[in-house]
Amino acid sequence: MDIEEYVRRGFRQGMSEETIREALAGQIRVFKPDEDQEYAERFAQAVINEVKNSTGIGGDYFTYHRSGVTMGNFGVGSRGSGDFFAHRQIARVIGRTGAAVGVDEMDDGGVVEVAGTASGRYVVCAVDGMHSRLSDFPFLAGFHATRATLRDAYVMGARPILLFSDIHVADDGDVAKIFEYTAGVTTVGEMMGVPLVSGSTLRIGGDMVLGERMTGCVGTVGIARHLTPRKGAAPGDVIMMTEGAGGGTIATAAIYSGFPDVVERTINLQFLKAAEALLGSSAIGEVHAMTDVTNGGLRGDAHELAQTAGCRVIIDEERVRGIADAKVQEMLDALEIDYLGVSLDSLLIVSPGHAVPALKEIISDAGVRIVEVGNIEKGSPGAYLVRDGKEQDFSPRFRESAYTPVKKVVDRHPADLGAMKMAVEKAADMALEKKRRIVRHLTSLS
Repeated sequence: MDIEEYVRRGFRQGMSEETIREALAGQIRVFKPDEDQEYAERFAQAVINEVKNSTGIGGDYFTYHRSGVTMGNFGVGSRGSGDFFAHRQIARVIGRTGAAVGVDEMDDGGVVEVAGTASGRYVVCAVDGMHSRLSDFPFLAGFHATRATLRDAYVMGARPILLFSDIHVADDGDVAKIFEYTAGVTTVGEMMGVPLVSGSTLRIGGDMVLGERMTGCVGTVGIARHLTPRKGAAPGDVIMMTEGAGGGTIATAAIYSGFPDVVERTINLQFLKAAEALLGSSAIGEVHAMTDVTNGGLRGDAHELAQTAGCRVIIDEERVRGIADAKVQEMLDALEIDYLGVSLDSLLIVSPGHAVPALKEIISDAGVRIVEVGNIEKGSPGAYLVRDGKEQDFSPRFRESAYTPVKKVVDRHPADLGAMKMAVEKAADMALEKKRRIVRHLTSLS
């Protein structure tokens, strides 16, 4: 519970200071039952004083243009069309850079070219947040976030050389969460020979957030000689996909839908070992592009691949069906979750047809099943699914497949999406203009 926001909302709704203080003191004692009423009231009054002191300050450093669109209503973080739109606005605010692969390309990791690097020409960086619903399962949170960030480096053609982590636990959270999360991170790191070298540990919101909620991320840096970004896909290429058992998303679906036994299927290093074998072979030079099937499932990744490469991406559903781990697929079917729109953590490889046999042999020898699932064609950028011999649109939905009971409730497509996009775009414009103002100001001081 964000008690600062609680007070701000109370004032915005016209509540009196006394009413807010009494109500907040009651909430504080819900989370901190060992504290007495006098402590709760002093705490509440201190929060009220801080809110009053920090309200109404004007100027660029203290205000921002509000879009009027909430994260939840726009589906940010839900890996669908709303989320992708928001991320493209982030890329606009960042702007063009000297990166070899920048954020505007919406790829799995960013790349800079480093002259004179002894072990490779490119440095790759990627970061992944832990799944928000794994807050009560810190080992799983750390394990899956680490596996995800390593995947993002591998699919850019890089060998990871280090890990860094960040963990924030709310005020009432048990300190043990830090250790469990770190154990999950280093389990993957030690198995893959990638050390955890730095990080940060903080409380969420300091004193202002009560409860036990945890959030965090894990990042990696890797070195590459041959890059495999999405923009490398070309007409005539073949798309291959490995078996996937999912990660944080599938584990979350299993835990909160009554299928805890399925979580065991997600605890593996198949993807990483297959990618390591691929990078260690001469055949890596034949790979045009790679990605992991995460963002909104195959629907999302096929769409992003098509947009970034500027091609038509054709996926054959008959070939894809059965690529998920059997127990995972059984759960998805039982829960009526679209397996094409949820993260399976499969490896997607795009290469010329003549290289397919060698690439499939390398992956198979690593103990991972791989099949051809589609191809790249010339034409207006777009993703298409061949079902029953007919080609149909394969665009991502507004949100990824609803994979928990709560997500099934909130899975609504906004009626005013067009207006929301305009408002979000305007907010990005205003943030970009503020950046330019501050840059001009700082330049004038130098």
